[in-house]
Amino acid sequence: MAILGGVLILGIGIGIAFSSTSTLSPSNVASREFIDTKAPNPDLCVQYGASAMVMDARLFVTLNPFNVYVAQPNMRPGCVLRQNNWAILENKKLVTSDQVRECKNRLNTFGFTGDLNSDKPDIRCIYQNENAQNFFLSQPGAVAPSQDTERF
Repeated sequence: MAILGGVLILGIGIGIAFSSTSTLSPSNVASREFIDTKAPNPDLCVQYGASAMVMDARLFVTLNPFNVYVAQPNMRPGCVLRQNNWAILENKKLVTSDQVRECKNRLNTFGFTGDLNSDKPDIRCIYQNENAQNFFLSQPGAVAPSQDTERF
């Protein structure tokens, strides 16, 4: 019993040591809460959508000879709005009714980077990839999030 008790206390000590050494800095994004706080308009984003990490990358394709080149990606915080919350963008006159209709016809949603209250937020009609998988959740013993939070 003493050995098991010692192992338990040692395990708790190691767990505390690991959790206290994790830092929440741009070089170590360790939690959803950290991403939520860095999103543009964080309160609006969490309430009406989901915070996101936006990656912009350029691909260069040559045909003769055939080669593909990838530029260094640029990562920044962003936000994805649920379809029923697009009125926020329309009320602020950041998207037109034509843009909303076109995006809705393709069953897409809007995502943005930059503060919506600034003069130039980058708002795009984005497509949800149904084939994208979170391979962290496909591990044995992992629990998947509820399906109602995944559809935007």
